[in-house]
Amino acid sequence: MKPNMGTADRIIRVLLAAVFAYLYFSGTVSGTLGLVLVILGGVFLLTSLVSFCPLYPLLGINTCGKK
Repeated sequence: MKPNMGTADRIIRVLLAAVFAYLYFSGTVSGTLGLVLVILGGVFLLTSLVSFCPLYPLLGINTCGKK
């Protein structure tokens, strides 16, 4: 897997994952929506750690700087 995510994209995803986790674990959002947000946050965190988003190649997006 070739990295296709830039630093700003990765930071935004980590922050969103933290917000989703806070909303769920504080009880602000619960039920099905809460679980969906936690799973989405987990996906955001995982993709930011590996610097690869599987949807980006399908959509032709690459936020990683040219090397």
